[in-house]
Amino acid sequence: MTEPLLLKGFEVELYTGKPDGTVVGCSAEVAAALEGFVTEPDCRNLEYITPPDASYQRQLELLLEPRRRLRPWLAQRGLTLLPGSTLSTGDSRRFERSDPDNPYHGYIEATYGTRVVTASVHINFGLTDLDQLFAACRLVRCEAALLLALSACSPFLDGELAGAHSLRWLQFPLTPEQVPLFVSHAHYVSWVEEQLALGTMQNVRHLWTSVRPNGENRPHDLNRLEIRICDLMADPNLLLAVTAFAELRLHQLLADPASEDPLQASALDPQALAALADANDRAAASSSLDAELRHWRSGEPVLARDWIASQLEAMAPLAEQKQLSGWLMPLEAILRSGNQSMQWLEAHRAGASVADLIAAGARELEALESRLSGGSHPQAADTLG
Repeated sequence: MTEPLLLKGFEVELYTGKPDGTVVGCSAEVAAALEGFVTEPDCRNLEYITPPDASYQRQLELLLEPRRRLRPWLAQRGLTLLPGSTLSTGDSRRFERSDPDNPYHGYIEATYGTRVVTASVHINFGLTDLDQLFAACRLVRCEAALLLALSACSPFLDGELAGAHSLRWLQFPLTPEQVPLFVSHAHYVSWVEEQLALGTMQNVRHLWTSVRPNGENRPHDLNRLEIRICDLMADPNLLLAVTAFAELRLHQLLADPASEDPLQASALDPQALAALADANDRAAASSSLDAELRHWRSGEPVLARDWIASQLEAMAPLAEQKQLSGWLMPLEAILRSGNQSMQWLEAHRAGASVADLIAAGARELEALESRLSGGSHPQAADTLG
């Protein structure tokens, strides 16, 4: 009997706009009209959240169902969903408040401006044992750059090249600027309380980093790991593939913490590991799969695509055992053909405009959702046992 799959859920942020790629904000109106949608501080971001479910097949449906309800509402207004994780076609000079009366939103606008007006997806895994949760936080933080390398889709801003594969991650204000590798729950609690007292965090939610523990009464009552580094993966197949990759790494950790927890298995101390992880994240944001990273075990250099490929090879037996091999399939295509940023940059070099690429991506996304809603997806069934 294998260990059951973890509960998982997603927070998906999307841009709305015209079919020609122009961003048009309407999140407050959508949230008022349709159940399950919420606003971000800027109205050009729209978010929905899937409930926790261990099954990949059911999560596929939970990812698609809100969009099936949203698309007719958008279509009546001449709008659609746009791919990408930054304001690819503009306008990043202007903040468009979704709730002008919300004081926290006012703080966000005044402090960060449109650096926070990005679209991403947060992946949550249910982990209630606190020792396991913080070991998971350490492992994922040290490998978060791999997830960003797979998901990078923000090479443009305001109709121009941004100079990075994930401008979103480079521009997003990590808060506080220095976050340690948490060695225990007690370490996390004392650090959060210190940040609140110093004012570097405005509230317990104001920890914006690649991965964090989460729960209903932070920092004390925690029940999940939240991965925040990924660019938007609008394709549910890719999102579930990256999720399966991360989940299999977590199962490897839970089965053998002595060899997979960086606190136990690395030659580096916690301070060096935190610095290495942050540097890797910046490198992956700059050049994604082609980035030279430093492996947390030894600090030795390794290309992101080679690290991912070696992990996929190592986890193949476990993926087969847990019937997740089919869900991983999109990652092989990413390693062969490049992520969304790399494909867009290649097309842009060949003469395609940013607006044309975003418009084409919007059409492809709608067609993909239609195919998936018709049951056209090749993944193998997963198991809960």
